[in-house]
Amino acid sequence: MNCSLSNTMSARALLSSLSLTPKTPPDISAQKRNHCLGFKHKYPFHFRIRVQLSSQQSQQERCHVNFRVSARSSSGERGGGKVRADVKSEPYDISDSIPESVKFEEAMDGAVLGKKELELELDSESESEIESSVPWWEQFPKRWVIVVLCFSAFLLCNMDRVNMSIAILPMSAEFNWNPATVGLIQSSFFWGYLLTQIAGGIWADTVGGKMVLGFGVVWWSIATILTPIAAKIGLPFLLVVRAFMGIGEGVAMPAMNNLLSKWVPVAERSRSLALVYSGMYLGSVTGLAFSPFLIQHYGWPSVFFSFGSLGTVWIAVWLSKAHSSPLDDPELRPEEMKLIMTNSVSKEPVKTIPWRLILSKAPVWALIVSHFCHNWGTFILLTWMPTYYNQVLKFNLTDSGLVCVLPWLTMAFSANFGGWIADTLVSKGLSVTTVRKIMQTIGFLGPAFFLTQLSHVNSPAMAVLCMACSQGTDAFSQSGLYSNHQDIAPRYSGVLLGLSNTAGVLAGVFGTAATGYILQHGSWDDVFKVSVGLYLFGTVVWNLFSTGEKILD
Repeated sequence: MNCSLSNTMSARALLSSLSLTPKTPPDISAQKRNHCLGFKHKYPFHFRIRVQLSSQQSQQERCHVNFRVSARSSSGERGGGKVRADVKSEPYDISDSIPESVKFEEAMDGAVLGKKELELELDSESESEIESSVPWWEQFPKRWVIVVLCFSAFLLCNMDRVNMSIAILPMSAEFNWNPATVGLIQSSFFWGYLLTQIAGGIWADTVGGKMVLGFGVVWWSIATILTPIAAKIGLPFLLVVRAFMGIGEGVAMPAMNNLLSKWVPVAERSRSLALVYSGMYLGSVTGLAFSPFLIQHYGWPSVFFSFGSLGTVWIAVWLSKAHSSPLDDPELRPEEMKLIMTNSVSKEPVKTIPWRLILSKAPVWALIVSHFCHNWGTFILLTWMPTYYNQVLKFNLTDSGLVCVLPWLTMAFSANFGGWIADTLVSKGLSVTTVRKIMQTIGFLGPAFFLTQLSHVNSPAMAVLCMACSQGTDAFSQSGLYSNHQDIAPRYSGVLLGLSNTAGVLAGVFGTAATGYILQHGSWDDVFKVSVGLYLFGTVVWNLFSTGEKILD
Protein backbone atom coordinates (compact mmCIF):
# COMPACT_ATOMS: atom_id res chain seq x y z
CA MET A 1 0.00 0.00 0.00
CA ASN A 2 1.34 3.43 -0.93
CA CYS A 3 0.47 6.54 0.99
CA SER A 4 2.16 9.92 0.98
CA LEU A 5 2.71 11.90 4.13
CA SER A 6 4.12 15.40 4.30
CA ASN A 7 4.08 15.67 8.05
CA THR A 8 5.62 12.70 9.73
CA MET A 9 3.74 12.11 12.87
CA SER A 10 4.61 9.97 15.81
CA ALA A 11 2.16 7.30 16.84
CA ARG A 12 2.73 8.48 20.34
CA ALA A 13 1.72 12.03 19.40
CA LEU A 14 -1.53 10.74 18.01
CA LEU A 15 -2.14 8.61 21.08
CA SER A 16 -1.56 11.62 23.34
CA SER A 17 -4.74 13.18 22.01
CA LEU A 18 -6.72 10.17 23.13
CA SER A 19 -8.31 9.83 26.55
CA LEU A 20 -9.13 6.64 28.35
CA THR A 21 -11.21 8.64 30.80
CA PRO A 22 -13.59 11.51 30.06
CA LYS A 23 -11.76 14.06 32.22
CA THR A 24 -7.99 13.78 32.13
CA PRO A 25 -5.84 12.63 29.19
CA PRO A 26 -3.07 10.18 30.01
CA ASP A 27 0.54 11.21 30.27
CA ILE A 28 2.09 9.45 27.31
CA SER A 29 5.59 10.40 28.40
CA ALA A 30 5.17 7.99 31.26
CA GLN A 31 4.03 5.14 29.04
CA LYS A 32 7.38 3.45 28.93
CA ARG A 33 7.71 3.57 32.65
CA ASN A 34 4.22 2.37 33.53
CA HIS A 35 3.45 0.10 30.55
CA CYS A 36 -0.16 1.20 30.61
CA LEU A 37 -0.44 4.65 28.96
CA GLY A 38 0.45 6.69 32.00
CA PHE A 39 -1.92 5.04 34.44
CA LYS A 40 -0.20 4.27 37.73
CA HIS A 41 -2.33 1.28 38.46
CA LYS A 42 -1.31 -1.90 40.22
CA TYR A 43 -2.86 -4.16 37.63
CA PRO A 44 -2.15 -4.03 33.87
CA PHE A 45 -4.57 -2.61 31.31
CA HIS A 46 -5.33 -4.65 28.21
CA PHE A 47 -5.12 -2.52 25.03
CA ARG A 48 -6.48 -2.96 21.54
CA ILE A 49 -5.27 -0.31 19.09
CA ARG A 50 -6.85 -0.14 15.64
CA VAL A 51 -5.33 1.99 12.90
CA GLN A 52 -7.26 2.63 9.69
CA LEU A 53 -5.47 4.19 6.75
CA SER A 54 -7.47 5.48 3.79
CA SER A 55 -6.47 7.74 0.96
CA GLN A 56 -8.62 10.31 -0.83
CA GLN A 57 -7.48 11.71 -4.12
CA SER A 58 -7.59 15.45 -4.57
CA GLN A 59 -5.51 18.15 -6.10
CA GLN A 60 -3.15 18.15 -3.13
CA GLU A 61 -3.20 14.39 -2.38
CA ARG A 62 -4.56 14.00 1.11
CA CYS A 63 -4.38 10.95 3.40
CA HIS A 64 -6.89 10.31 6.19
CA VAL A 65 -5.55 8.40 9.24
CA ASN A 66 -7.98 7.13 11.86
CA PHE A 67 -6.67 5.91 15.23
CA ARG A 68 -8.95 4.26 17.72
CA VAL A 69 -7.75 2.97 21.14
CA SER A 70 -9.84 0.98 23.59
CA ALA A 71 -8.65 -0.17 26.98
CA ARG A 72 -10.02 -2.69 29.42
CA SER A 73 -8.60 -2.93 32.93
CA SER A 74 -8.29 -6.20 34.82
CA SER A 75 -11.25 -5.18 36.94
CA GLY A 76 -13.44 -4.92 33.85
CA GLU A 77 -13.57 -1.12 33.33
CA ARG A 78 -13.56 0.01 29.72
CA GLY A 79 -12.52 3.25 28.08
CA GLY A 80 -11.60 4.47 24.65
CA GLY A 81 -11.03 7.31 22.24
CA LYS A 82 -10.59 8.14 18.57
CA VAL A 83 -8.71 10.71 16.50
CA ARG A 84 -8.76 11.53 12.76
CA ALA A 85 -5.84 13.15 10.97
CA ASP A 86 -6.11 14.83 7.56
CA VAL A 87 -2.69 15.79 6.22
CA LYS A 88 -0.98 16.75 3.03
CA SER A 89 1.45 14.25 1.67
CA GLU A 90 4.25 13.51 -0.66
CA PRO A 91 4.47 10.12 -2.32
CA TYR A 92 6.68 7.38 -1.01
CA ASP A 93 6.32 3.71 -0.43
CA ILE A 94 5.56 3.01 3.20
CA SER A 95 6.94 -0.49 2.87
CA ASP A 96 10.35 0.93 1.97
CA SER A 97 10.69 3.85 4.34
CA ILE A 98 9.13 3.96 7.76
CA PRO A 99 10.01 7.02 9.85
CA GLU A 100 11.47 6.25 13.24
CA SER A 101 8.70 8.20 14.97
CA VAL A 102 6.10 5.75 13.64
CA LYS A 103 7.84 2.74 15.16
CA PHE A 104 5.87 1.76 18.24
CA GLU A 105 7.36 0.66 21.53
CA GLU A 106 8.58 -2.88 22.02
CA ALA A 107 5.50 -3.57 24.14
CA MET A 108 3.40 -3.30 20.97
CA ASP A 109 5.30 -5.99 19.12
CA GLY A 110 2.22 -8.04 18.28
CA ALA A 111 1.19 -5.92 15.30
CA VAL A 112 -0.59 -7.55 12.37
CA LEU A 113 -0.86 -5.43 9.22
CA GLY A 114 -3.79 -5.95 6.87
CA LYS A 115 -4.73 -4.00 3.83
CA LYS A 116 -6.39 -1.14 5.68
CA GLU A 117 -6.28 -2.22 9.35
CA LEU A 118 -3.55 -2.58 11.97
CA GLU A 119 -4.27 -4.21 15.34
CA LEU A 120 -1.88 -4.20 18.27
CA GLU A 121 -2.34 -6.48 21.27
CA LEU A 122 -0.62 -5.36 24.46
CA ASP A 123 -1.54 -8.02 26.98
CA SER A 124 0.98 -10.75 27.65
CA GLU A 125 4.24 -8.82 27.59
CA SER A 126 3.05 -5.89 29.72
CA GLU A 127 1.41 -8.27 32.17
CA SER A 128 4.48 -10.47 32.54
CA GLU A 129 6.77 -7.47 33.02
CA ILE A 130 4.55 -6.07 35.75
CA GLU A 131 4.22 -9.49 37.39
CA SER A 132 7.98 -9.83 37.50
CA SER A 133 8.31 -6.46 39.21
CA VAL A 134 6.04 -7.52 42.11
CA PRO A 135 7.91 -9.14 45.04
CA TRP A 136 7.17 -12.84 45.52
CA TRP A 137 5.64 -12.30 48.95
CA GLU A 138 3.04 -9.97 47.43
CA GLN A 139 2.17 -12.59 44.82
CA PHE A 140 1.51 -15.19 47.57
CA PRO A 141 -2.27 -15.92 47.61
CA LYS A 142 -3.94 -13.67 50.15
CA ARG A 143 -6.34 -16.38 51.28
CA TRP A 144 -3.37 -18.47 52.38
CA VAL A 145 -1.95 -15.47 54.23
CA ILE A 146 -5.16 -15.55 56.28
CA VAL A 147 -4.80 -19.31 56.79
CA VAL A 148 -1.17 -19.01 57.94
CA LEU A 149 -2.04 -16.19 60.35
CA CYS A 150 -4.89 -18.29 61.80
CA PHE A 151 -2.47 -21.21 62.10
CA SER A 152 -0.02 -19.03 64.08
CA ALA A 153 -2.85 -17.77 66.31
CA PHE A 154 -3.79 -21.34 67.20
CA LEU A 155 -0.13 -22.14 67.77
CA LEU A 156 -0.03 -19.36 70.39
CA CYS A 157 -3.41 -20.49 71.74
CA ASN A 158 -2.21 -23.92 72.80
CA MET A 159 1.24 -22.71 73.85
CA ASP A 160 -0.45 -20.41 76.36
CA ARG A 161 -2.85 -23.14 77.42
CA VAL A 162 -0.46 -26.03 78.08
CA ASN A 163 2.22 -24.00 79.89
CA MET A 164 0.14 -24.17 83.07
CA SER A 165 0.26 -27.99 83.04
CA ILE A 166 4.06 -27.75 83.37
CA ALA A 167 4.33 -24.64 85.55
CA ILE A 168 1.72 -25.90 88.01
CA LEU A 169 4.32 -28.26 89.56
CA PRO A 170 6.74 -25.58 90.85
CA MET A 171 3.82 -23.23 91.53
CA SER A 172 2.06 -25.74 93.79
CA ALA A 173 5.32 -26.34 95.65
CA GLU A 174 5.86 -22.59 96.19
CA PHE A 175 2.29 -21.78 97.26
CA ASN A 176 1.56 -25.07 99.07
CA TRP A 177 -1.43 -26.01 96.92
CA ASN A 178 -3.02 -29.40 97.53
CA PRO A 179 -4.25 -31.63 94.67
CA ALA A 180 -7.81 -30.33 95.00
CA THR A 181 -6.60 -26.75 94.58
CA VAL A 182 -4.50 -27.74 91.58
CA GLY A 183 -7.56 -29.33 89.98
CA LEU A 184 -9.59 -26.18 90.66
CA ILE A 185 -6.97 -24.00 88.99
CA GLN A 186 -6.76 -26.29 85.97
CA SER A 187 -10.53 -26.33 85.53
CA SER A 188 -10.95 -22.55 85.92
CA PHE A 189 -9.85 -22.10 82.32
CA PHE A 190 -12.99 -23.91 81.11
CA TRP A 191 -15.29 -21.54 83.02
CA GLY A 192 -14.51 -18.73 80.63
CA TYR A 193 -13.98 -21.02 77.65
CA LEU A 194 -17.56 -22.28 77.85
CA LEU A 195 -19.00 -18.76 78.15
CA THR A 196 -17.70 -17.46 74.82
CA GLN A 197 -18.20 -20.37 72.42
CA ILE A 198 -21.66 -19.34 71.22
CA ALA A 199 -21.14 -15.64 71.98
CA GLY A 200 -17.94 -15.65 69.94
CA GLY A 201 -19.75 -17.26 67.02
CA ILE A 202 -22.53 -14.66 67.08
CA TRP A 203 -20.00 -11.85 67.32
CA ALA A 204 -17.88 -13.18 64.46
CA ASP A 205 -20.86 -13.68 62.14
CA THR A 206 -22.18 -10.17 62.80
CA VAL A 207 -19.09 -7.94 63.01
CA GLY A 208 -16.46 -10.02 61.20
CA GLY A 209 -13.81 -12.56 62.16
CA LYS A 210 -10.84 -10.17 62.01
CA MET A 211 -11.96 -8.11 64.99
CA VAL A 212 -13.05 -11.12 67.04
CA LEU A 213 -9.91 -13.20 66.55
CA GLY A 214 -7.72 -10.14 67.14
CA PHE A 215 -9.59 -9.44 70.37
CA GLY A 216 -9.20 -13.06 71.47
CA VAL A 217 -5.42 -13.13 70.96
CA VAL A 218 -4.89 -9.82 72.76
CA TRP A 219 -7.20 -10.83 75.61
CA TRP A 220 -5.65 -14.23 76.32
CA SER A 221 -2.10 -12.88 75.87
CA ILE A 222 -2.72 -10.23 78.54
CA ALA A 223 -4.26 -12.87 80.82
CA THR A 224 -1.21 -15.11 80.29
CA ILE A 225 1.18 -12.29 81.24
CA LEU A 226 -0.90 -11.46 84.32
CA THR A 227 -0.95 -15.08 85.57
CA PRO A 228 2.26 -14.90 87.72
CA ILE A 229 1.16 -11.57 89.19
CA ALA A 230 -2.29 -12.92 90.07
CA ALA A 231 -0.78 -16.07 91.62
CA LYS A 232 1.36 -13.98 93.95
CA ILE A 233 -1.62 -11.82 94.97
CA GLY A 234 -3.85 -14.74 95.86
CA LEU A 235 -5.75 -17.79 94.66
CA PRO A 236 -9.04 -15.97 93.83
CA PHE A 237 -7.19 -13.58 91.53
CA LEU A 238 -5.48 -16.49 89.78
CA LEU A 239 -8.80 -18.25 89.21
CA VAL A 240 -10.28 -15.08 87.68
CA VAL A 241 -7.29 -14.56 85.39
CA ARG A 242 -7.42 -18.16 84.17
CA ALA A 243 -11.15 -17.82 83.51
CA PHE A 244 -10.44 -14.58 81.60
CA MET A 245 -7.90 -16.48 79.54
CA GLY A 246 -10.60 -19.02 78.67
CA ILE A 247 -12.85 -16.16 77.53
CA GLY A 248 -10.20 -15.05 75.05
CA GLU A 249 -9.48 -18.51 73.70
CA GLY A 250 -13.18 -19.37 73.53
CA VAL A 251 -13.80 -16.94 70.64
CA ALA A 252 -10.83 -18.17 68.57
CA MET A 253 -12.41 -21.20 66.89
CA PRO A 254 -15.72 -19.53 65.92
CA ALA A 255 -13.88 -16.47 64.59
CA MET A 256 -11.47 -18.60 62.58
CA ASN A 257 -14.34 -20.64 61.14
CA ASN A 258 -16.10 -17.45 60.05
CA LEU A 259 -12.95 -16.13 58.38
CA LEU A 260 -12.19 -19.29 56.45
CA SER A 261 -15.80 -19.67 55.29
CA LYS A 262 -15.40 -16.35 53.47
CA TRP A 263 -11.82 -16.65 52.28
CA VAL A 264 -11.32 -20.30 51.30
CA PRO A 265 -13.06 -22.01 48.35
CA VAL A 266 -14.69 -25.39 48.91
CA ALA A 267 -11.95 -27.21 47.00
CA GLU A 268 -9.34 -25.96 49.51
CA ARG A 269 -11.44 -26.04 52.67
CA SER A 270 -10.28 -29.33 54.17
CA ARG A 271 -6.54 -28.73 53.92
CA SER A 272 -6.82 -25.11 55.08
CA LEU A 273 -8.76 -26.14 58.20
CA ALA A 274 -6.38 -29.03 58.79
CA LEU A 275 -3.42 -26.65 58.67
CA VAL A 276 -5.04 -24.23 61.11
CA TYR A 277 -5.96 -26.96 63.60
CA SER A 278 -2.51 -28.49 63.32
CA GLY A 279 -1.33 -25.18 64.77
CA MET A 280 -3.02 -26.26 68.00
CA TYR A 281 -1.20 -29.58 67.98
CA LEU A 282 2.17 -28.01 67.25
CA GLY A 283 1.45 -25.34 69.86
CA SER A 284 1.09 -28.08 72.46
CA VAL A 285 4.35 -29.64 71.31
CA THR A 286 6.14 -26.27 71.46
CA GLY A 287 4.73 -25.44 74.88
CA LEU A 288 5.60 -28.83 76.34
CA ALA A 289 9.09 -28.66 74.86
CA PHE A 290 10.11 -25.13 75.90
CA SER A 291 8.34 -24.74 79.24
CA PRO A 292 10.68 -27.05 81.21
CA PHE A 293 13.74 -25.27 79.78
CA LEU A 294 12.43 -21.81 80.70
CA ILE A 295 11.39 -22.92 84.18
CA GLN A 296 14.75 -24.51 84.85
CA HIS A 297 16.81 -21.50 83.77
CA TYR A 298 14.59 -18.48 84.46
CA GLY A 299 11.88 -19.61 86.88
CA TRP A 300 8.24 -20.49 86.32
CA PRO A 301 7.02 -16.88 85.76
CA SER A 302 9.19 -16.66 82.63
CA VAL A 303 6.94 -19.16 80.86
CA PHE A 304 3.93 -16.86 81.12
CA PHE A 305 5.81 -13.65 80.37
CA SER A 306 7.58 -15.01 77.27
CA PHE A 307 4.65 -16.90 75.77
CA GLY A 308 2.20 -14.07 76.43
CA SER A 309 4.43 -11.42 74.85
CA LEU A 310 4.39 -13.29 71.51
CA GLY A 311 0.82 -12.14 71.07
CA THR A 312 1.96 -8.54 70.53
CA VAL A 313 3.99 -9.60 67.50
CA TRP A 314 1.08 -11.53 66.05
CA ILE A 315 -1.46 -8.73 66.49
CA ALA A 316 0.81 -6.23 64.70
CA VAL A 317 0.95 -8.46 61.62
CA TRP A 318 -2.74 -9.33 61.87
CA LEU A 319 -3.92 -5.72 61.88
CA SER A 320 -1.84 -4.85 58.81
CA LYS A 321 -2.52 -7.95 56.69
CA ALA A 322 -5.89 -9.46 57.61
CA HIS A 323 -9.42 -8.57 56.53
CA SER A 324 -12.71 -10.15 57.55
CA SER A 325 -13.76 -10.71 53.95
CA PRO A 326 -12.18 -10.61 50.48
CA LEU A 327 -14.54 -7.72 49.73
CA ASP A 328 -12.78 -5.65 52.41
CA ASP A 329 -9.26 -6.16 51.02
CA PRO A 330 -8.23 -3.40 48.57
CA GLU A 331 -5.00 -5.21 47.66
CA LEU A 332 -6.58 -8.52 46.68
CA ARG A 333 -5.61 -9.49 43.14
CA PRO A 334 -8.56 -9.69 40.70
CA GLU A 335 -7.89 -13.29 39.69
CA GLU A 336 -7.90 -14.41 43.33
CA MET A 337 -11.03 -12.40 44.02
CA LYS A 338 -12.73 -14.18 41.13
CA LEU A 339 -11.63 -17.59 42.43
CA ILE A 340 -12.92 -16.87 45.94
CA MET A 341 -16.15 -15.15 44.98
CA THR A 342 -17.15 -17.99 42.66
CA ASN A 343 -17.95 -19.93 45.85
CA SER A 344 -18.77 -16.94 48.03
CA VAL A 345 -21.69 -16.56 50.37
CA SER A 346 -24.12 -13.67 50.40
CA LYS A 347 -22.53 -10.25 50.68
CA GLU A 348 -25.15 -9.13 53.18
CA PRO A 349 -23.86 -9.19 56.76
CA VAL A 350 -25.62 -11.29 59.36
CA LYS A 351 -27.97 -9.15 61.42
CA THR A 352 -30.02 -11.74 63.28
CA ILE A 353 -29.41 -15.40 64.07
CA PRO A 354 -32.33 -17.70 63.08
CA TRP A 355 -32.03 -19.91 66.14
CA ARG A 356 -35.27 -21.82 65.62
CA LEU A 357 -34.39 -22.61 62.02
CA ILE A 358 -30.84 -23.67 62.93
CA LEU A 359 -31.91 -25.94 65.74
CA SER A 360 -34.65 -27.52 63.61
CA LYS A 361 -32.14 -29.02 61.17
CA ALA A 362 -31.04 -32.64 61.63
CA PRO A 363 -27.51 -32.05 60.23
CA VAL A 364 -26.94 -29.39 62.90
CA TRP A 365 -27.76 -31.89 65.63
CA ALA A 366 -25.56 -34.45 63.89
CA LEU A 367 -22.71 -31.94 64.27
CA ILE A 368 -23.44 -31.30 67.94
CA VAL A 369 -23.77 -34.98 68.89
CA SER A 370 -20.73 -36.04 66.85
CA HIS A 371 -18.61 -33.25 68.35
CA PHE A 372 -19.54 -34.47 71.84
CA CYS A 373 -18.65 -38.08 71.01
CA HIS A 374 -15.41 -37.06 69.34
CA ASN A 375 -14.19 -34.82 72.16
CA TRP A 376 -15.01 -37.33 74.87
CA GLY A 377 -12.34 -39.68 73.60
CA THR A 378 -9.93 -36.92 72.58
CA PHE A 379 -9.95 -35.10 75.94
CA ILE A 380 -9.60 -38.33 77.89
CA LEU A 381 -6.58 -39.42 75.89
CA LEU A 382 -4.87 -36.05 76.06
CA THR A 383 -5.64 -35.46 79.75
CA TRP A 384 -5.12 -38.89 81.25
CA MET A 385 -2.39 -40.36 79.07
CA PRO A 386 0.52 -39.29 81.34
CA THR A 387 -1.21 -41.15 84.17
CA TYR A 388 -1.79 -44.18 81.96
CA TYR A 389 1.84 -44.29 80.88
CA ASN A 390 2.96 -44.00 84.48
CA GLN A 391 0.54 -46.46 86.10
CA VAL A 392 0.17 -49.08 83.38
CA LEU A 393 3.31 -48.84 81.28
CA LYS A 394 5.53 -47.98 84.30
CA PHE A 395 7.20 -44.99 82.63
CA ASN A 396 8.66 -42.38 84.94
CA LEU A 397 7.24 -38.86 84.79
CA THR A 398 10.00 -37.54 82.53
CA ASP A 399 9.45 -40.32 80.02
CA SER A 400 5.70 -39.83 80.25
CA GLY A 401 6.06 -36.15 79.39
CA LEU A 402 8.17 -36.92 76.34
CA VAL A 403 5.87 -39.68 75.14
CA CYS A 404 2.87 -37.35 75.49
CA VAL A 405 4.29 -35.24 72.68
CA LEU A 406 3.99 -38.10 70.17
CA PRO A 407 0.17 -38.00 69.79
CA TRP A 408 0.29 -34.25 69.07
CA LEU A 409 2.95 -34.73 66.39
CA THR A 410 1.00 -37.60 64.87
CA MET A 411 -2.18 -35.52 64.83
CA ALA A 412 -0.41 -32.57 63.16
CA PHE A 413 0.83 -34.81 60.36
CA SER A 414 -2.33 -36.85 59.81
CA ALA A 415 -4.63 -33.81 59.96
CA ASN A 416 -2.82 -32.20 57.00
CA PHE A 417 -2.59 -35.53 55.18
CA GLY A 418 -6.32 -36.09 55.65
CA GLY A 419 -7.06 -32.56 54.46
CA TRP A 420 -5.11 -33.17 51.27
CA ILE A 421 -6.99 -36.43 50.67
CA ALA A 422 -10.38 -34.79 51.24
CA ASP A 423 -9.73 -31.86 48.89
CA THR A 424 -8.37 -34.22 46.25
CA LEU A 425 -11.53 -36.32 46.41
CA VAL A 426 -13.71 -33.21 46.08
CA SER A 427 -11.67 -31.98 43.10
CA LYS A 428 -12.09 -35.39 41.45
CA GLY A 429 -15.87 -34.97 41.51
CA LEU A 430 -16.84 -36.86 44.67
CA SER A 431 -19.66 -35.11 46.51
CA VAL A 432 -18.82 -33.07 49.59
CA THR A 433 -21.34 -35.13 51.59
CA THR A 434 -19.59 -38.39 50.72
CA VAL A 435 -16.15 -36.95 51.50
CA ARG A 436 -17.24 -35.61 54.90
CA LYS A 437 -18.80 -38.96 55.84
CA ILE A 438 -15.72 -40.91 54.77
CA MET A 439 -13.29 -38.70 56.67
CA GLN A 440 -15.35 -38.57 59.87
CA THR A 441 -15.96 -42.32 59.79
CA ILE A 442 -12.18 -42.77 59.79
CA GLY A 443 -12.01 -40.22 62.61
CA PHE A 444 -14.39 -42.33 64.69
CA LEU A 445 -13.65 -45.94 63.80
CA GLY A 446 -9.86 -45.53 63.70
CA PRO A 447 -9.53 -44.50 67.35
CA ALA A 448 -12.15 -47.06 68.37
CA PHE A 449 -10.19 -49.88 66.75
CA PHE A 450 -6.80 -48.94 68.22
CA LEU A 451 -8.23 -48.44 71.71
CA THR A 452 -9.66 -51.95 71.64
CA GLN A 453 -6.18 -53.29 70.90
CA LEU A 454 -4.65 -51.79 74.05
CA SER A 455 -5.92 -54.62 76.22
CA HIS A 456 -4.18 -57.16 73.96
CA VAL A 457 -0.68 -55.66 73.78
CA ASN A 458 2.05 -56.54 76.25
CA SER A 459 4.92 -54.20 75.46
CA PRO A 460 5.01 -50.46 76.24
CA ALA A 461 6.23 -49.75 72.71
CA MET A 462 3.14 -51.34 71.17
CA ALA A 463 0.89 -49.52 73.61
CA VAL A 464 2.45 -46.17 72.66
CA LEU A 465 2.07 -47.09 68.98
CA CYS A 466 -1.62 -47.84 69.48
CA MET A 467 -2.07 -44.50 71.22
CA ALA A 468 -0.31 -42.62 68.42
CA CYS A 469 -2.36 -44.40 65.75
CA SER A 470 -5.54 -43.71 67.68
CA GLN A 471 -4.85 -39.98 67.78
CA GLY A 472 -3.56 -39.96 64.23
CA THR A 473 -6.80 -41.35 62.81
CA ASP A 474 -8.76 -39.10 65.18
CA ALA A 475 -7.26 -36.06 63.38
CA PHE A 476 -9.11 -37.02 60.17
CA SER A 477 -12.08 -35.39 61.89
CA GLN A 478 -10.65 -32.02 60.81
CA SER A 479 -11.80 -32.90 57.29
CA GLY A 480 -15.07 -34.32 58.58
CA LEU A 481 -17.15 -32.64 61.24
CA TYR A 482 -14.80 -29.67 61.71
CA SER A 483 -15.17 -28.73 58.03
CA ASN A 484 -18.92 -29.33 57.95
CA HIS A 485 -20.00 -26.09 59.64
CA GLN A 486 -18.91 -24.12 56.58
CA ASP A 487 -20.59 -26.62 54.24
CA ILE A 488 -24.10 -26.52 55.66
CA ALA A 489 -24.33 -22.89 56.80
CA PRO A 490 -21.42 -20.70 55.64
CA ARG A 491 -22.99 -17.45 56.83
CA TYR A 492 -23.58 -18.90 60.30
CA SER A 493 -20.47 -21.07 60.52
CA GLY A 494 -19.21 -19.21 63.59
CA VAL A 495 -22.46 -19.78 65.47
CA LEU A 496 -22.56 -23.45 64.46
CA LEU A 497 -19.02 -24.05 65.64
CA GLY A 498 -19.84 -22.29 68.89
CA LEU A 499 -22.80 -24.62 69.40
CA SER A 500 -21.00 -27.85 68.58
CA ASN A 501 -17.80 -26.89 70.39
CA THR A 502 -19.81 -26.10 73.52
CA ALA A 503 -20.93 -29.73 73.44
CA GLY A 504 -17.32 -30.74 72.82
CA VAL A 505 -16.05 -28.77 75.82
CA LEU A 506 -18.77 -30.26 78.03
CA ALA A 507 -17.64 -33.70 76.86
CA GLY A 508 -14.13 -32.84 77.96
CA VAL A 509 -15.27 -31.63 81.36
CA PHE A 510 -17.62 -34.55 82.05
CA GLY A 511 -15.37 -37.13 80.42
CA THR A 512 -12.35 -36.11 82.46
CA ALA A 513 -14.35 -36.31 85.70
CA ALA A 514 -16.04 -39.57 84.71
CA THR A 515 -12.68 -41.16 83.95
CA GLY A 516 -11.52 -40.52 87.50
CA TYR A 517 -14.70 -42.10 88.85
CA ILE A 518 -14.34 -45.14 86.55
CA LEU A 519 -10.70 -45.67 87.54
CA GLN A 520 -11.67 -45.50 91.20
CA HIS A 521 -14.22 -48.30 90.75
CA GLY A 522 -12.94 -50.12 87.68
CA SER A 523 -10.02 -50.31 85.27
CA TRP A 524 -8.50 -48.67 82.21
CA ASP A 525 -10.29 -51.17 80.01
CA ASP A 526 -13.58 -49.75 81.29
CA VAL A 527 -12.42 -46.24 80.43
CA PHE A 528 -11.60 -47.26 76.88
CA LYS A 529 -14.87 -49.18 76.47
CA VAL A 530 -16.89 -46.03 77.21
CA SER A 531 -14.89 -44.08 74.63
CA VAL A 532 -15.28 -46.82 72.03
CA GLY A 533 -19.04 -46.93 72.63
CA LEU A 534 -19.35 -43.18 72.05
CA TYR A 535 -17.19 -43.39 68.93
CA LEU A 536 -19.51 -46.05 67.50
CA PHE A 537 -22.63 -44.07 68.42
CA GLY A 538 -21.18 -40.97 66.78
CA THR A 539 -20.43 -42.95 63.61
CA VAL A 540 -24.06 -44.02 63.28
CA VAL A 541 -25.46 -40.54 63.93
CA TRP A 542 -23.01 -38.91 61.52
CA ASN A 543 -23.67 -41.25 58.62
CA LEU A 544 -27.44 -41.09 59.06
CA PHE A 545 -28.00 -37.36 59.44
CA SER A 546 -24.99 -35.35 58.23
CA THR A 547 -24.75 -33.67 54.84
CA GLY A 548 -22.25 -31.63 52.88
CA GLU A 549 -24.91 -29.52 51.17
CA LYS A 550 -25.89 -26.03 52.25
CA ILE A 551 -29.04 -26.16 54.35
CA LEU A 552 -29.07 -22.56 55.62
CA ASP A 553 -28.60 -19.52 53.39
